[in-house]
Amino acid sequence: MNRRMLTKEDEAAGEEVEVRREDQDKINKFSRLHQRELDLEEELKAKNKEKEELDDVTMELELADEDDTVPYKIGDAFFHLPLPQAQELLASSTEQVEEEVSALEDKLGTIKDEMTQLKVELYARFGRSINLET
Repeated sequence: MNRRMLTKEDEAAGEEVEVRREDQDKINKFSRLHQRELDLEEELKAKNKEKEELDDVTMELELADEDDTVPYKIGDAFFHLPLPQAQELLASSTEQVEEEVSALEDKLGTIKDEMTQLKVELYARFGRSINLET
């Protein structure tokens, strides 16, 4: 794609382009996708933090004595479990969070691709008359 700066004359000579129904639908879709992108990024940030915390707990449990029972949170309650069982549950929790992170990243990539395609179409139609920078 060839990009260049507009001269003052080109910018002033910008003609008004009529907004058709399909153009408005694309603009609305872009807006919804952008909002969804922000929500997913926030959710992804929270999941990454959760994964980091699980990794920290895993490291701490490696230092614990094999015969110890450790408190493990299930729902709102803590249960005292033998160390190997707690480590097993922790590993499955970590795996589940990693899968969720991967799924969120895939969704985010798909949304960004759609937004890029809409940007191309809308900028081709409206040029500098529209601002889709996020």
